This record gives sequence, C-alpha cells and structure tokens, in this order.
Amino acid sequence: MSNQTNIPGFDDEMREILDSYLVESKEILEQLSQDLIKLEKSPTDSNLLNNIFRGMHTLKGTSSFLGFSQISELAHVCEDLLNRLRKNEIVADSNIIDILIDAHKTARILLSRIENHNLEPIDINNLLDRIKTATSQKSTATTASPETETVDVKLKEQAATILSSPEYAQPLSSEATIRVDVARLDELMNLVGELVLARNRLSQATYSLTEEDNKSELSKQIVEISDQIDFVTTELQIAVMKTRMVPIDKVFSSLPLLARDLMKATGKEVDLQIYGKETELDKSLIEELHDPLVHMLRNAFDHGIEPPEERIKKGKPKEGTIIINAEREGNYILITMEDDGRGMDANEIKKKALENGLITEEEAREMSTNDALNLIFLPGFSTKKEVSNVSGRGVGMDVVKTKIAKLKGIIDIHSEIDKGTIITLKLPLTLAIIQGLLFKVCDEIFAIPLNTVLEIVKPNQNDIYTIQGREVIRVRDSILPLARMENIIGKTKHEKSTKGQYVIIVGWAEKRVGIVVDSLLGQKEIVIKSLGKYLGDVPGIAGSTILGDGRVILIIDVGQFIEIFGSRLTKAA
Repeated sequence: MSNQTNIPGFDDEMREILDSYLVESKEILEQLSQDLIKLEKSPTDSNLLNNIFRGMHTLKGTSSFLGFSQISELAHVCEDLLNRLRKNEIVADSNIIDILIDAHKTARILLSRIENHNLEPIDINNLLDRIKTATSQKSTATTASPETETVDVKLKEQAATILSSPEYAQPLSSEATIRVDVARLDELMNLVGELVLARNRLSQATYSLTEEDNKSELSKQIVEISDQIDFVTTELQIAVMKTRMVPIDKVFSSLPLLARDLMKATGKEVDLQIYGKETELDKSLIEELHDPLVHMLRNAFDHGIEPPEERIKKGKPKEGTIIINAEREGNYILITMEDDGRGMDANEIKKKALENGLITEEEAREMSTNDALNLIFLPGFSTKKEVSNVSGRGVGMDVVKTKIAKLKGIIDIHSEIDKGTIITLKLPLTLAIIQGLLFKVCDEIFAIPLNTVLEIVKPNQNDIYTIQGREVIRVRDSILPLARMENIIGKTKHEKSTKGQYVIIVGWAEKRVGIVVDSLLGQKEIVIKSLGKYLGDVPGIAGSTILGDGRVILIIDVGQFIEIFGSRLTKAA
C-alpha cells in the first residue's frame, strides 16, 4: 500500500480539509446504508429517494474537489440513476436496490483506501456498466425472467464473496466526529481521576475531623466545602465522560446491510429488529464492538435460523426473527442478540468438543448445561460440518469472547432447542473510573471491579465439596470452581473452613469462579493507577488505587486472575 504524500489532498496544508471530508463522507455512507434498506421496503418513497440523492450529490462534489476521481465517478453515475427514480421514470426494483447497495459497498472500500492514503485505482468498470444500464432502461421489469434468475444466482455468489472480503469485514469507521484529539480526552480523564482520588481523601479527612470536633464554625465550613467539592467533582466527572460517549448506532447501522447479504448468501428469510440505537457508551468500547456483533449475527444466521422449509415443518413462520437490543443498566450496558431459531443442543456441543479433543470425557460428564453451551467460545470449536463463507471455521465466537474479555465484559448464553438462543453482553460504560468492591483477606485489602461481580453468597459447608482434588461450590444449578484468596496471595491458612467468610462469584467473558474472602468492606468509586516502572506488570493485578485514608491497595484483574487460577488447577491435575 503506497503512502502517496505527493497528492495534494494529502499535503499538510490540506490535512484539516481531508479530515473533514472523511468525517462527512463516513456519515453520508452510514446514513445511506440505513436509507437503502428502507428504500427496499418503500421503493417509491419520494422523501427517501431525495435524501439518498442528496447524499450521493454531496459525496460526488466533495470527492471531486479533492481529486478522488473513482469515488466521484461512482457517485455521479448513481446520482443519474437516482434522478430517474426521483422522477418516477423507473421504479427501484430488487435489481436496482442490489446495484445501489453494491455501489455503497464499493464507495465504502474506496473511502477506506483514501483514509489509508492509497489512491491506486480498483476495477469498478463492471459496476459502472450495471448502473448505466439500469439508468438507461425504459421501465422496471415486473416479472421474473430466466435472465433475472441468473442475475439472482450471481448476486447470491457475489454476496458470499463480499462477506468473506477482509475489507468488508472492517467497520466503516471508528467514530471520529469528536473534533478533539482523543489523547487530550484521555489526559483530561486522567486528571479527573486524580481529582476523584483527592476528593476521596478530603472526604475521609473531613469525616475524621467532624468525629473529633463537630461543633466549631471552622469544622462546619470544612464540611460544607468538602460537600461542594464532592458535588462539583462528580458533575465534572460525568461531563468529561459524556465527551467520550457516542451512540451505539455507530455500530448497529452497519448490521442491516450485513443481514441482507447473509440472507442472499444463505437463502434464509430473516426479520432483523434493532432497538436501543440511541444508547451511549465510551468511544473506545464502541470501536471494539463491531467484530463481536458481526460474528454473533453470522452465527445466528448460519447456526440459529433454520431454512424456510425446515421452519415450516416445525410449525414456525418461514421468516426467522433476530432481535438486537442495547440498554443501559446503572453503570453498565447490556447488549442482547436473540433469535427464534433451532437453539443449541448442549449434548451435541459436548460431543463435538470431545471429538475435537477440547475436553475430556470426565469433564463432559461433570459439565452443567450452561457450561456446555459456553464451549462454543473455545478456540477452534465448530459444529458446522462444512466450511462456508458465512461460518464454519471455528473462529467466530472465539473472537467474541476475546473482544468482550478485553473490554472487561461478561457473556451469558440462554438457549432452548427449537425455541432459540439469547446471547447477552454486559459491558462497563467506561474503563477509566470504575465502581469497585473492597474486601479483606488475611488483613490485606483488595478491590475488584464491580462490573465483574455477579453475586455474593455466604455459603454453608455443605455447599462446598471436592471433585478430583479441586474445591467447588454449588450455586443453585451451577457448579463453580472455588479460589481461596489467601492461597493466591501466598498466605495459606491451616483451616479450609468458610465459616464467617464470603464467596464472591465473578465472571469474565463466559467463565465463572467463586473467590473466598474473609470480609466485605463495601463499594467505592476507584481510579485504576499503574503500578509504575519499578513493579511493572504483576499477573492478576490490574493496578492500584488510593483509599481515602491514604492507603494504597491492589485492584484484581479478574480476567488474568481466572486464567492464572485455571492454569494452577491444570498443573495440579
């Protein structure tokens, strides 16, 4: 890929103009992806056609100004076609919709290449000819012909090819409409973090002061000032976090076009319903969500939704349904993808995992239904007998697990045979300032991110037993491995009793573990700080934070903790 710095559009003097062009063009293409899907359902909607025409007209003009000839020419011929559609000279039948969507995808690829300073032309002549032919036709055919059927077959093949294209797999854009350098926002968030730590210390000092003297005028003034600083700090923290928040629609907007391609590639009929597009979360999280949602949608199409004839035999409507929803719950965001397909058979999944050598027969026998469903996240796991362009290589759901784990999120699966599957992602709104649960073990205080805590139980001795030398705990219908925190930090107790202790059930991606601790100290807002160059990275530790009384405590990295604990169990076995 060549970095064509000699092109005027890439000169330093044009950098600001180019950046504005990229932002505007990405927004146009994002809107076009939604409008074209609507046009397929309302082909004579004049307002919709006018909106699409204006988008293409703007794309043509700005691209031409900067000398991006291919994207300008493509938009120009599309503009001619859209003009005839606006005048009702032709109707937007399925063939024309296909052509416009292919033009949109090609414009998306061209824009991606421009963003990477690559203006080497690609072959778009065939697409241009198709657009010109559609534009010059006298009227839109209303009945299918052998030629139309041939085109449909080619389009189905083309859809599969596009789905496997690495360029198409990339998100249209990382959200770039924030006109402030992201590094500056990160710096601002770090400063707010320091302010939060100082506020916590001030609150603690004020509390100590009022315990000794709560009647003097000076003491009352300090309490008032502390309360005011507490309020302003909280408001400032919320305001800074909002500058980084963007609607999840930036990810969701690309899914209807993907679903349309998947329908053509698989021959399945699906009604994709998307809710909660306005839900906001941190920009850094938005950029990482595209791949997981794409793989989940592909999986729902290929493994979940049955072909029309199979659904009819089961007494279901021939058109399947996939519902995607995003909603905020406290300091977290929940994203669910639900389908009404064939569901997942836990026994079949265990059988496949055994065949692939991913689990042992003993592990399969002891495995709960929920644990069996989570096997789909193992690297290389697939129930697909044949590899297709949609799925079947055993990489899709592993990507989902890896990405969600990176975002400190939790995955939950619920599935019933012939009723469908629901996959839920639970993510923190931001990774900078978090709510933490403080606990004590052997007189040491630790914090654990609250978003990883599923529940806290005070177990009876009967709830804990040993399987193959490993302690486990029964929580309702689940059997979870048990980690004694004192063993992890190297302060082994002689007794294994849990009397007076608590078990914190934590989750990381699809994994669940119970952590035995001595006591709970409550919930605190914490700022994750680096351990510094001297200590560097400590396995299982995400960083440190400062309590209100000045003490420095360690914050558990739940993902690494579970991995380290799991490796210890493997070695012990």
